[in-house]
Amino acid sequence: MIRRPPRSTRKESSAASDVYKRQLLASIGALVLCFGAVIYFRSDNPWIMILGLATVIYIGYMWFRDIIKEGEHDGHHSEVVQLGLRYGMTLFIASEVMFFVAWFWAYFNASLFPTEQIGSAWPPADIHLMNPWHIPLINTLILLLSGTTLTWAHHALQEGHRKEVIQGLILTIILGVIFTGFQVYEYMHAEFEFSGHIYGATFYMATGFHGAHVLIGTLFIVVCLGRMLAGHFKSDHHFGFEACAWYWHFVDVVWLFLFAAIYVWGYY
Repeated sequence: MIRRPPRSTRKESSAASDVYKRQLLASIGALVLCFGAVIYFRSDNPWIMILGLATVIYIGYMWFRDIIKEGEHDGHHSEVVQLGLRYGMTLFIASEVMFFVAWFWAYFNASLFPTEQIGSAWPPADIHLMNPWHIPLINTLILLLSGTTLTWAHHALQEGHRKEVIQGLILTIILGVIFTGFQVYEYMHAEFEFSGHIYGATFYMATGFHGAHVLIGTLFIVVCLGRMLAGHFKSDHHFGFEACAWYWHFVDVVWLFLFAAIYVWGYY
C-alpha cells in the first residue's frame, strides 16, 4: 500500500513549486522587458517592452499580495522574519544607490573631462540649460514637504492615530503627483532632446529614472493608504509602511543630489 504524504507536506510542496514558477516567469519577463526596451529605442516598436513590463508588474503584484497575506492574515511575520525583510529592503535600497551612482558617474565624467567631440566645454555650446531656481527649486521644496508629511503619518501610526495617518498619506500622494506633473511640464518645455549629445542623455537618464522612482513610490504610498483604509498595520507591526517610508526618503535624498549636481552645479 502506497502512503500519500501528509496534506501539510503536499501544500508546502505545491507552494514551493509556485514560487519557482513565479521566479522563472519573473526572469523571463525581465529579459523580455530588457530586449523590448532596446528594440523600442531602435525601432519605435513598444509592444515587446510592454509585454515584458506587464509580466514583471503581474509577478510583483502576486508576490506582494502573498507577502501581505502572510503578514496580515496568516501571522507568519515573526520578529525573525521581519528582520530578514528589513535586511532585504536595506540591500535593495543599497542597490538603488549604486544604480544612481552610475548616472552621476556618467554625468561627472562628461562634465569634468569634456572631449573634443562636444567642443571641449561643458555644457556643450548649443545646449540651453534649465534655470534651477524655477521648477527644479519648486520640485525640491515639494519633495522635502512630502517627506515631512510621510514622517508625520509614520509617527501617527506609531501612536495609534489612524485618522492622522490617512491624512498624511493623502497629502504625500498629492505632493508626489504634483512633483510628477511639474517634471512632465519641464520635459515638455526643455530646449534640448535626449539623443544627439551626452548632456541630454545623462540629464534625462538621471532625472527620468528618478521621476520613475517617484511614480513607483507614489503607487507604493497609494497601496499603504488602501491597506490603512482596510484596517491593516498596527503601531508595533507595520514593516510594509516602514519600507514605503524608507523608499520615499531615499527618493528625496537622491533628488537633493540631482538638484545640487545637475541643475545648480551644471548651470553655473
